[in-house]
Amino acid sequence: MSNIPAQREFFLDSIRAWLMLLGIPFHISLIYSSHHWHVNSNEPTWWLTLFNDFIHAFRMQVFFVISGYFSYMLFLRYSRAKWWKIRVERVGIPMLTAVALLTLPQFLMLQYVSGKSERWPQLGFYEKYNTLVWELVSHLWFLLVLVILTTLGVFLFRRLNQHAVAKNTFSMIKLSALFLVFGVIWASLRRALLIVYLPILSDGLFNFTIMQTLLYLPFFMLGAVVFKYPALKMRFITPSPGCYFGSALAFAAYLLNQRYGNGAGWMYETECLILMLMGLWMTNVVFSLGYRFLNTHSPGVTYFVNASLFIYLVHHPLTLAFGAFITPHIPSNTLGFLAGLVFVIGIALILYELHLRVPLLRFLFSGKPQARRVNAPACNEICRQVNVGDTNRR
Repeated sequence: MSNIPAQREFFLDSIRAWLMLLGIPFHISLIYSSHHWHVNSNEPTWWLTLFNDFIHAFRMQVFFVISGYFSYMLFLRYSRAKWWKIRVERVGIPMLTAVALLTLPQFLMLQYVSGKSERWPQLGFYEKYNTLVWELVSHLWFLLVLVILTTLGVFLFRRLNQHAVAKNTFSMIKLSALFLVFGVIWASLRRALLIVYLPILSDGLFNFTIMQTLLYLPFFMLGAVVFKYPALKMRFITPSPGCYFGSALAFAAYLLNQRYGNGAGWMYETECLILMLMGLWMTNVVFSLGYRFLNTHSPGVTYFVNASLFIYLVHHPLTLAFGAFITPHIPSNTLGFLAGLVFVIGIALILYELHLRVPLLRFLFSGKPQARRVNAPACNEICRQVNVGDTNRR
């Protein structure tokens, strides 16, 4: 445990915020893509489908690398029990808040829009339970996975702390081979479940807690290793032509798999192998570009870093409302996409500003205890004692 604060990583803060905010154009473009979603336009648009596929092919892998990086940084700062408590509160409280205030109303709205509310009483108990898991967790799945990874991190980070890794392990070729092995393991597990007990793959809770956790665990641990070993961090923030080219090649393979793959065949297993490699290589692409262009501090960047989680949480029901009630009235998909960005981001920012003015909501959507206000006489006395003016205090 160390009480020495680590140097602020502005570019990683910015990347994390941008990856979170990319969820907005991702879900809006999903409306206008060829992928089936809760709400879709009458006709898909090819460039929005391509745009949607590109975001989906790397965003969450890189996000979990950054999550592992900051999680391990805090792990070294606090005791294990305090670290687990802080991390779970910061993730779990916003998740539970969003379930109650966002995804439950979202579910009711979708039941009405899709006309499924009339069929709800006819569903069996398990069908209702499984539907609720899928719909209430919804876009919050990564928060649930982070809670699980944090719990696993109590043990995995301790082992990482106790073992050293040889420098030659940091070769991108060796890392690529290692992540390919991880992909084979995940794909083999899915194929085995498909053969042994197919229905388990349709179970929402199993999908989120087991399959998604196993898929992103290597990236979470990679982030921790990147923090521990500066040589590996340097490798990722230094542009690698091989990673840039490999990412383009992996994305082409991803598109081909989407176009010609068969869900009843090996499509998802193949996709896992591609996503493992593309996630690794795109970490170099995103980190190197972020280090080059986003490694600065500014009030605007800080604002969106702080607002990114709240905006992500509220954007999903706003996007679905836009798709259900406004999209049918906009003839152009491109215009609809742009209008959707303005609609969702604009309302999300208004809601963010409103929630900042309510301490209870600030706590519920951040998981951070709100600082107590100090009364004026006490504050003045403190300021006199330390000889610091009020205007210089934060």
